[in-house]
Amino acid sequence: MSCLAGDYILLVGQRLYATMNWAYLHLRTLHEGEQCMVAIDRYSRQTLFGPIGKEGQERLQESTVTIIGCGALGTALANNLCRAGIGRIVIADRDYIELNNLQRQILFDEEDITRHLPKAIAAAEKLRRINSNTTVEPLVEDINTDGIESLVRDTDLVLDATDNFETRYLLNDVCVKYGRPWIYSAVVASYGVTMNIVPGDTACLRCVFPEMPLPGTTATCDTAGVLNGIVGAITGVASTEAIKILLKSEKMSRDMFWMDVWENTSERIELPRQRECPTCGQHDYEFLDALGGNSSTSLCGRNAVQVRTMRRGISLNLAELAERLRPVGEVSYNDFLLRFYVDSYELTVFPDARAIIKGTDDEQVAHSVYARYIGN
Repeated sequence: MSCLAGDYILLVGQRLYATMNWAYLHLRTLHEGEQCMVAIDRYSRQTLFGPIGKEGQERLQESTVTIIGCGALGTALANNLCRAGIGRIVIADRDYIELNNLQRQILFDEEDITRHLPKAIAAAEKLRRINSNTTVEPLVEDINTDGIESLVRDTDLVLDATDNFETRYLLNDVCVKYGRPWIYSAVVASYGVTMNIVPGDTACLRCVFPEMPLPGTTATCDTAGVLNGIVGAITGVASTEAIKILLKSEKMSRDMFWMDVWENTSERIELPRQRECPTCGQHDYEFLDALGGNSSTSLCGRNAVQVRTMRRGISLNLAELAERLRPVGEVSYNDFLLRFYVDSYELTVFPDARAIIKGTDDEQVAHSVYARYIGN
């Protein structure tokens, strides 16, 4: 081969390489641009809203939200915030999916029940399909004093989607201690409430409810039912307040919002901070510092678990508890105990709020049954 031919081949090769490199860079630029356009398009209706805009959307994508509980409230809150573009969502729940959940817990379906999936796992699967840009971390565990501090320290905002006051008071303690905002929400029957709690700014939970309600004195979804409409209404308010808090908006509510979708009523209740509040006033973290919340013991050979509260001096009114439970199961009682049959469980409840739950040897299942029907 002549030198001229070799030089020609080298020149052609260099030009071909340059052309291919240009094409690669051009396609890469187009691809990155398309990805950017897709990201912009995903949230376009949200960024068009002036108080959020593109800068606000970027802040949401850099935020972490932790949701405690993955039932009706938790699934709706997670759905809203995942679609809104929160960068990281942590979901903690101890329970599994049952057929009666599907009426109001929007991230679950019949296949999840067939697969025997924990709620947190099933929710994470759905959320990842909804928005692959959001990191979703499911935790299948009971929230207690052991791990809650690290969970709260690593988040920007905590959302309450629990089914019991004991966990809420624990959340209040740890969030006030570490200065983390959280949102209290609850629904039952046709009514619900939500309230922002920002340590150092708003009232905390114990400013509003100084003492935890006694077990058996408050209605639950399993004794009074719940409409899915109130779930959507309250979580719509709460998830919007979550965005306001993350964006540090001056429009954040400092009141408790209450509404009843059946009676067509709603109200905002101004709740000032209480200087003598044990938690945010005196920084006495009673529930966080306790040796434990509800404790339980599996009763060997009986397919039963004993659940007891660590609170002292409780005396339940068994007659009132029986009347509240009667619409959902068979109840009998005397001066010493109450016997309650529901689904495949038999609950024996004592005046000190201790209960023996027969029909399971799983302590987490026993805690869930106790929370459903006794309340705390």
